[in-house]
Amino acid sequence: QARLVESGGGAVQAGGSLKLSCEVYGGTFYTYTMGWFRQTPGKEREFVASIGWTTRWLKYADSVKGRFTISRNNSKNTADLTMTNLKVEDTAIYYCAGGAGPAARVTEQDYVYWGQGTQVTVSS
Repeated sequence: QARLVESGGGAVQAGGSLKLSCEVYGGTFYTYTMGWFRQTPGKEREFVASIGWTTRWLKYADSVKGRFTISRNNSKNTADLTMTNLKVEDTAIYYCAGGAGPAARVTEQDYVYWGQGTQVTVSS
């Protein structure tokens, strides 16, 4: 059983950057595919980015391609989401998730473990 804890959320102006981090406690991190999802009030949770066992497997939502980068550090049991050129529409609660590898995965149902979420607010 793994426990995921996100950090790094906050408020930033449009065009700015933030880095979210997800630390995984317990389980076997190196076997997990890691993903980031986000949700705004009244909307379904949506896929943002995923990384498989290695950077061979990477997937991004079209809305964040070229602006967001997902990475992982197996020695620290962390998965990060570096967000640049943030837009107002990126405002959401961001969730870290872990599932079975090796490939990147884009659907919620493929993930078993979830963090509690961290708020990202982008103002104009």
